[in-house]
Amino acid sequence: MRSYLDFEKPVAELDSKVDELRTLAASGTDISDEIGRIEDKAAQALADLYQNLTPWQKTLVARHPQRPHFNDFIKGLITEFTPLAGDRKFGEDEALVAGFGRFRGEAICVMGQEKGDSTESRIKHNFGMARPEGYRKCVRLMEMAERFGLPVLSLADSAGAYPGIGAEERGQAEAIARSTDACMALTVPNVAIITGEGMSGGAIAITTANKVLMLEHAIYSVISPEAASSILWRDGTKAQEAANNMKITAQDMLRFGVIDSILKEPVGGAHRDPAAMIATTGDAIAKAFDELRGLDGDAIRKQRRQKFLDIGRKLG
Repeated sequence: MRSYLDFEKPVAELDSKVDELRTLAASGTDISDEIGRIEDKAAQALADLYQNLTPWQKTLVARHPQRPHFNDFIKGLITEFTPLAGDRKFGEDEALVAGFGRFRGEAICVMGQEKGDSTESRIKHNFGMARPEGYRKCVRLMEMAERFGLPVLSLADSAGAYPGIGAEERGQAEAIARSTDACMALTVPNVAIITGEGMSGGAIAITTANKVLMLEHAIYSVISPEAASSILWRDGTKAQEAANNMKITAQDMLRFGVIDSILKEPVGGAHRDPAAMIATTGDAIAKAFDELRGLDGDAIRKQRRQKFLDIGRKLG
């Protein structure tokens, strides 16, 4: 069943009217023309809404529960996927899923946050908020990818690294820093996609890549709007105002040079046509890796470091 965001209420009302008319038509009444007219009106209303989304509205879209998650991208793009578990130091973290598989026939290392799509799976994956062992697992797999000369693909979608006491005691900040450093040190190409929320070091830890792409309505920031609101105004209810001033959208990131390109979403967001969004993402991933093909290890690492140095210079 489709769920609607608050700002989509006009579209929801039109869709509800269409459903009522279809029920009436099932009883034998010929109202196909009226149904088609309202469907066209709903489609136009949806297109108009999504043409001018505010940063806060994009935040809500990025968090939509029916948006494609890591496991959806794996099922649609990666064959023979074999997840690996544990950091060989403390234990397993299921918020960050990582393993090896094949992308369009070629071996690849894949990692990313999985939020879950049901109450049970969300609890299992801790809502996509990784603990230190998750980032250390990613470092372990990146080192394996480096050893065997395999490219690395990261899919980021998280509200941030888990801020619990245990996570901090086990060195959350250090684990994030080492994961970021491992990304920078790779001599194999790596590509990162922000598919929904790319919040804080929890996202940066796996998206420090040669090519960084974002879905059209994804967001990317060092802090969530709610956290920024709490810090700036001591009031978490001003998240909307914070989001509208934080420059967190894909369009902002492209303008600042933080990302390399934006992947256009289906009208109404990726959650309205996940299969189309996954196919578009697959084509973008293939193109990104093709652009890095032919570079030797030193050139790959130099290009990546220069990319992030240029961001600092541009914003400075």
